[in-house]
Amino acid sequence: MKVYKVGGAVRDKILGIKPVDNDWVVVGSSPEEMVSSGFKPIGKDFPVFLHPETNEEYALARTEKKEGYGYQGFNFYFGKDVSLEKDLSRRDLTINAIAEDQNGVLIDPYNGINDIENKIFRHVSSAFSEDPLRAIRVARFKSYEHLNEFNLASNTNSALKEIVESEEISKLSMDRLWSEIRKALQNTHSSDFFRMLVDFKMHKYFLPNLKKAECITTKNEKIKWAELQQKNNFVLGGKLPIPNDFSGITNTLRLISKLDKNNEINQLIELVQEINFIRNEEAIKELCELPALDISHSFIGDILTELKKIDFSVLKEIDADKINEEKNKMFHMALMKIL
Repeated sequence: MKVYKVGGAVRDKILGIKPVDNDWVVVGSSPEEMVSSGFKPIGKDFPVFLHPETNEEYALARTEKKEGYGYQGFNFYFGKDVSLEKDLSRRDLTINAIAEDQNGVLIDPYNGINDIENKIFRHVSSAFSEDPLRAIRVARFKSYEHLNEFNLASNTNSALKEIVESEEISKLSMDRLWSEIRKALQNTHSSDFFRMLVDFKMHKYFLPNLKKAECITTKNEKIKWAELQQKNNFVLGGKLPIPNDFSGITNTLRLISKLDKNNEINQLIELVQEINFIRNEEAIKELCELPALDISHSFIGDILTELKKIDFSVLKEIDADKINEEKNKMFHMALMKIL
């Protein structure tokens, strides 16, 4: 049994970036041996195990053969005879197909180090085009600070177009697509991820209304998603499993974007109550930093200031059937101070 560090951890170490996670590949072992050594099996499609002490993932060296559609249409082979080079050959990009042995020696059968030095995204083999998720992942790599300046090799550019034209992206699960989107939103250059989706027309399968890719104002992934939604008329998402906290902040931005001093007072009161300024105070403060609210952010801030002065505790002494009427009076008085 031989163990090698692989993938992004090796790539980032070469780039001088401290890896967030380590991935390992095990050559010359079996599921039974891994379990007997204390590893916990977690893989569904192929044998992946958690180390009993570090909890890091260890996968048996494997090969794969495309037999169906989408991301799951693969048949995996993970016998003891699968070599490290064979395992690395199935990886997406050469920069991710470098291994490091336990003595720190790098194994680079596909010239990934050279591509790192020249800042090139180059796919390892023709098998790249068999996995539609790889197209989305390459776009996501552009969102990382340390990979943002990498450019596509010409043949990889062609391979991405081939994946899009095959329409296999449409067969990817929405959960997996949202996972890639969310990872990109957590990175510095999220806009480049969305821009690449549009440039290669990958977006048409899950973000068909995406036209403007810029979301650069904040590091907060939820605010960033809301900004992207605002720039695309709040029509993104579709069937994507967007979490409630993301949707909630997007809806708050949609509502506060409607606030205007020229609104009639009853319209303002209705909006203010729907927005729930006090509960959403922190999100509103962050949203007010977006360029879209440059004109109205001071007005929104004034509304928040006045609403925080209202003593809603007095409503406890009022009959239930008159609470809404009294609450509206409170909002009316607060808003009239700033109109």
